[in-house]
Amino acid sequence: MSGFPLIAQAVGALKARSCLIGGEAIAFEDDGLASFELLRRRRHDREVALCAFDLLELDGRDLRSTPLEDRKRALARLVGKPRPGIMLNATFEESGDIVFKHACALGCEGIVSKRLGSRYRSVHCMANSAVAWRAPQSHI
Repeated sequence: MSGFPLIAQAVGALKARSCLIGGEAIAFEDDGLASFELLRRRRHDREVALCAFDLLELDGRDLRSTPLEDRKRALARLVGKPRPGIMLNATFEESGDIVFKHACALGCEGIVSKRLGSRYRSVHCMANSAVAWRAPQSHI
């Protein structure tokens, strides 16, 4: 994490003895949209923030079997308000096709969907619980 000093500082300041946060390191374009290309080029490492979307462990307690909504509430309490280096991922409860259309219209590069009530599963076991989406090149 030392390559992303804002993230390291923000996570280090959280009021927890230990935590494992599911999230994505994000570099932002001038318009505020996340850019995988900026992150890939590694020219903006000092400005990269963690967009947190899940909390898997807190103070030694394994939360992976806890329903998603409970993990997200615990994450919101832990992270609090957005600050340099860390923010909560936006959550939408609308149908996937509506979120997809808006994400494309906004020029988002991708979205991740998780089923409400789901327990955390490792990537190799995630069938039917999470969907990652990357916009077609024509939308980027």
